[in-house]
Amino acid sequence: MATVLPLTHPATAPEDGYSLRLCESLAHWRYDMLPGPVVNTVKALVLDTLGVIAGGARAPGIAELNARLSRWETAGSATGLIGKRRYSPPTAALANAAAAHALDFDDQHDPARVHTSCVVLPALLATAEDAGPVSGREFILAFAIGAELHARLGLACFNSLGKGWHPTMVFGTLAASIAAGRLMALDAGRLANALGMAYHQASGSAQSMRDGVLSKRLGAGFAARAAVLGAFLAADGLTGTRRTLEGTAGLFALYERGEVRPELLTDGLGSEWRVLEYSFKPYPCCRCNHTAIGLGIRLHRQGIRPEEVSGIEIRMGQVNWITVGEPYDPARDEIVHAQFNAAYSFARAFADGRVDLKSYRRPGITDARIAALTRITRVIADPAIDATAIEPARVKLTLKDGRQLEVASDTIKGSPQEPMSEAEARSKLSGCLAFGLDATPEQADRLARCVQGLEQEPDAAGALVSAFPAR
Repeated sequence: MATVLPLTHPATAPEDGYSLRLCESLAHWRYDMLPGPVVNTVKALVLDTLGVIAGGARAPGIAELNARLSRWETAGSATGLIGKRRYSPPTAALANAAAAHALDFDDQHDPARVHTSCVVLPALLATAEDAGPVSGREFILAFAIGAELHARLGLACFNSLGKGWHPTMVFGTLAASIAAGRLMALDAGRLANALGMAYHQASGSAQSMRDGVLSKRLGAGFAARAAVLGAFLAADGLTGTRRTLEGTAGLFALYERGEVRPELLTDGLGSEWRVLEYSFKPYPCCRCNHTAIGLGIRLHRQGIRPEEVSGIEIRMGQVNWITVGEPYDPARDEIVHAQFNAAYSFARAFADGRVDLKSYRRPGITDARIAALTRITRVIADPAIDATAIEPARVKLTLKDGRQLEVASDTIKGSPQEPMSEAEARSKLSGCLAFGLDATPEQADRLARCVQGLEQEPDAAGALVSAFPAR
């Protein structure tokens, strides 16, 4: 059993030594302490992420990113999975993480509002290729540490997105650096230096998602690159900040302005697993849209059609509204704008009865039929919904005959409360591999078998890179 940190009163800033004690706890974790469901969830996260990396090969910006990186680096100890290019570990982490986040199809811890595997998996692959071989058991353990820490940081800093930060980036840099350091078997002191090095590089504004631009999908890459660099520099003996979380200019005070519940980071650490709370995305767009999409599909299946509707109202929490609530502008012709727009995403679901990878491609994002629906749609921040809650959404249709229809949901597809089926998960994997790499179902099966047997691999990174299809 791992060391469990003492309770911290939520109204009290942690005392000096808090960050080091966290690292001391994590340094003692062993594979044998991982419950079976945690191991299975880690494998599912790894497989899902490899699938969305493959799908990301055809996402705007990814080919251009790899072309630029490969001009600057033609050899290295790690692999950029798209094209199987050889890069330095930080660059490989950047390339793979950007691809993992490019379709906005990657997993998320919904209450913490963090995309985790798009940062943690690329950081661990790059680290293991350089520092390895690393066994599958050690790889799974490091991943579990990174995922657990990322979720808990997001829960403790519960309104980070509302303040304008991108929690995937800020907390992902810290969590992935600890995971990479643990993969290299760093002791507690050097893990603390890795955490400090990561914090010194941590950044990430939510403005890119609000503006609907391609830099949003690069954020996971910047976080993974910083995490790998921080972990290796700590392994080499460089020192990072000591009071990374608790200092007067540390994460809690500077980034979160003291609006933190530190007990959510430490209580039950090593015995109560947040890893089990991760969601898998059924739709390739911002998670804030997903409940509204589900409601749109429900209305379509009830037989309601767009031509019957004169007005649409979508209500959601304040943070969701800030993220995806602006009016849709088809003239922008930007895929990220569509991915981060509730009016567009609902219109697609309602009109088509589905949302998939084709829903966020040109020329579909400027479809006149969908644009007409978005013009009669209002997205509203509902004060009756918890401002930071990601799950709830309410939709009201006004029909041309004067009737009104209302539907609502407080759960979100792909979450532990409303999970995807195994068949849906495998369909997503095969679809992403085919979309991005023209991969066959047999290649998808090979990758799945590799991940399912990962704990038996003597060289986890080598096995995963080998099983990943080349176009």
